[in-house]
Amino acid sequence: MLTDLLTHYGATGMFAAAFLAGSFFPFSSEAVLLALLAAGAPPEALLLSATAGNTLGSLFNYGVGSLGREEWITRYTKVSPEKLERGKRWVRRYGAWAGLLAWLPLLGSVITVAMGFLRVPLVYGMVLIGLGKYVRYWIIVRCWIAV
Repeated sequence: MLTDLLTHYGATGMFAAAFLAGSFFPFSSEAVLLALLAAGAPPEALLLSATAGNTLGSLFNYGVGSLGREEWITRYTKVSPEKLERGKRWVRRYGAWAGLLAWLPLLGSVITVAMGFLRVPLVYGMVLIGLGKYVRYWIIVRCWIAV
């Protein structure tokens, strides 16, 4: 199983799992994070690896969106035209601030593709995406430590 393989590599596996989950590929980085926490891996390293990988996965989505071809987006990312339109509405309404919601399952990938498509300034977008993703992983790690 891919989760077991990634867990074997510690923080590097966490980075790879988070990258996959942050992009439009269907994957759960939370399962890898929890497995690594259970194995005793250092939470701080996992938090940083997960945030960096997930943010770069969103940067990948942004790059695909910035190609500006809706037919490519729908074909290669499996984002339906309706979902892409919904993501574009969010981004038109909130701009780079929509990136704070990039951690949400399903909607997050659509938002990051739409951010690239609509050419949201990359620096602002990635900072806000990274912040949202950091907070999500921080909450998971904090909950694990509290238990």
